[in-house]
This record gives sequence, C-alpha cells and structure tokens, in this order.
Amino acid sequence: MSSITEFLEKEKPSGYTGKMLKELSKLNEELNAFNNIADSLGSGMPFSVKDNICVKGIETTASSRMLEGYIPAFNATVVQRMLDSGFSFIGKTNMDEFGFGSFGLNSTKPARNPFDVRYVAGGSSSGAAVATSILKYHVAIAESTGGSISTPAAFCGVVGFTPTYGALSRYGLIDYANSLDKIGIMARHADDVRSVFDKVRGADAKDTTSIEGEYRREVSKKIILPDQLTKGIDEDVESGFARLVEKLEGMGYKTVHRSIPFIDKAIPAYYTIAMAEASTNLARYSGFKYGYRNEDFTQHYNQFFTNARERFGLEAKRRIVLGTFVRSASVRDEYYSKALKVRRLLIKELGKALQDGFILSPVMPIKVPTFEEVKELTALENYKMDVMTIPPNLCGLPHVSFPYAYHKGMPLAAQLVAGHWGDHAVLGIVEEWERHFDYKFKYNIGEL
Repeated sequence: MSSITEFLEKEKPSGYTGKMLKELSKLNEELNAFNNIADSLGSGMPFSVKDNICVKGIETTASSRMLEGYIPAFNATVVQRMLDSGFSFIGKTNMDEFGFGSFGLNSTKPARNPFDVRYVAGGSSSGAAVATSILKYHVAIAESTGGSISTPAAFCGVVGFTPTYGALSRYGLIDYANSLDKIGIMARHADDVRSVFDKVRGADAKDTTSIEGEYRREVSKKIILPDQLTKGIDEDVESGFARLVEKLEGMGYKTVHRSIPFIDKAIPAYYTIAMAEASTNLARYSGFKYGYRNEDFTQHYNQFFTNARERFGLEAKRRIVLGTFVRSASVRDEYYSKALKVRRLLIKELGKALQDGFILSPVMPIKVPTFEEVKELTALENYKMDVMTIPPNLCGLPHVSFPYAYHKGMPLAAQLVAGHWGDHAVLGIVEEWERHFDYKFKYNIGEL
C-alpha cells in the first residue's frame, strides 16, 4: 500500500495534526529541514514546497538574504494543482541559495542529514529530502537544475524523481537557469511519486515550455552502464553498485557496458550554460522590486546596486561573475555557443543509447560526506562531484534516484535514466525494485 493510500484510509486520533507539527518543529531545530512550517494543517496528505517555488501568502526566499520578506501573491501552478488534489501544505523547505550547490551548505542554516547530523543532506533540495526522510506521510515538491533532486534524495535515503523537461509547469518557480530547471517530486516510495506526478503534470498556459507529453509506459529489461560514469569512484560505492547490478540481473535485467560519446563533456557544458542563465536571472535583484530594498537614494548609481547585491552569498556572486563573463560578446562564441552545441550532441547520443533501455549509475562518485569533508573541497572539486547527475539534467531526461543499500548506517543510492517521456517507465523499474528491498528511516514523525 502506498503512503498516500495508507494515510487517507487510516483513522487519525484526536490532536494528531497538532502533535505531529509540534514534533516536526522540535526536530527541525536540529536538522533545519524547513525554512518555515505551517501553523495548522488540513486533512489531506502533507506536502512541502522547496523555498524557490511560490506559495501564496508564505515568505519565499530561495534561502537567500536577497529575498527576505518576499511574500508571493499567487501559487505556483504545481502548488495549486497539489491543493486542488486535496493535499495539505505543511511548509517551505531549506535549500542552497537560489539552488547553487550540491551539498546544501550554501544556506544560512544548512540542513543536516537525518541519519547522522555530522553528514550533509545534499543539495540543492536539501530540506525537501530531509523532510521526506523524517515524515512518515509526506511528499515533497522539489526542483532540479543539475542534480538538485537526485543528490539530496540519495544522501537522505528517499526516492527523488526529476521528470522530462516540460512535463511539469515552471510557473511560480524562482529561476536559476530557465533551460535546465525542472520541478520534481520526492517521496518514500516510487508509487507515491507516480501518483503525485500524474496529478500535477501537463501543459499550463502560464508556462509555454510545459506540454502534455506522449508518455511511454513499457519497461525494458536492458540497462546500460556507461563506462565513463563507473570509473574512478569510491571503492565502497563501486562495490555496492556492483552488488546492485548483480541483484538487477537476478531480477531478469540485462546489463550492458557502453561508452557514450560526449558524456565526459557534460560538466563544462552544463556549468557554462547554467552560470550564463543564472547571471541573467539574478540581474533582477537590484534592491528595487523583489525582497530586499535599498532605501538610500542618496548613493551614487553604481554604489546603490553594489550595496544591494552584497546580500548575495559567495556562491551566487561566483556564478554571477562567471556567467557574465561567458556570455560577454568577446568570448560568447568560444564558451557559451560551444556549450550549446555540446548539449545538442549529447542529447543525440543519449537518445540513441536510451532507445531500447535505461542508463544506470551511482548518484555520486563518493559516499555521503561529512560537513568537514565538503568544506575541504575547492569550488572546482565541488562541481566535478555532479558527474553522474548532470548529463540527464543537461538533456532534460527523466531520472530517478533510489537507495539500494546502507553502508555504516548511511544510504547508498543509484540513478536510473530514461529517454524523453519515459517517466512512467523509469518509475516502474524502481517500483519493482522496492518489492525486493526494504527502506530504512531513523524517524517516522506522524506515524499512525
């Protein structure tokens, strides 16, 4: 039975909601999963919303000081569709500022891993993953640009689903990179993800990039293991992944090793495109209209905007500078235009590989790291950690991360990728996997 079905069918004791919210608020003081939690809750299944997705009347900051005090006057389309489907809003979840990060540290109060607070929760949808891991009945609306759903879901031991680009409306999303951003879903079980996805997907007149899509539901038994994504990884990740492959083969799946052209060029292409688009999107935060307002109108023109934009965090400033550089007229053809060509070539090559199968890889080349280990990484080393999650995100392909084992109490996870509109098919494989594997959770707040 799915968590959604179980929640709706079970009788709730008197005071259930109040007790659950109280327990959640207390644990949140330690884990920092939520930026804000609702004072009350309706009778529907609880759902959280990443803090870069607008909820009417609720402060929405994208975990940035720049947007403190911004209260949207409207709901994002995906939020409205959740409410219309009977779900109950429970709060806004923590994240890396504007989605800039793989480990969740680029936040005022970084979220902590629910399995062990010494470890990171992953990013940028860190809070969404933590909330899903600690709440028994809950689904999270998250967002991914280059791995922001897969990575935190993997680190926190939940299912993280990133759909085909355009499957879910982006209306009401605070953009990071328009051609890469995808709203997605986290839950404890793949069938809950499927249920929510079918309720919120589809075209939206407010978002011209959203379409109905022609979904493929058949499940192939062929799984491709890209050579470039399974080399040079942590020994424990490598051995754990090998055992997963053996189990899948025992379930009747055929695995094939294959070299995929241009997949090793995905990281530089992605960061070139993402930073160029991010610098354009962040230009709107000038101290005038959204969130923070600089009221000192006696300042020189340049100083006025400089002071306002000092509220950006270090990573946001880095991406503004690099993004502005790569789209400047003098080097645009050398960097940005070339990155667009690489994306087109990779879409073509991945399309060929995924015609009759799926791609499987670890989610990260390392185990869940501690805060101290992540702080020792340089910016470049940090970016390179996204080697597995960037290719499907760059190409707008549906993918899902799911836990398959536990190493010293921490989850190990894999990522499964399908061709465009293979959303239901890729979820079908994870649903089958779940019949052979028991997920573990340290907390079950709201258990009935």
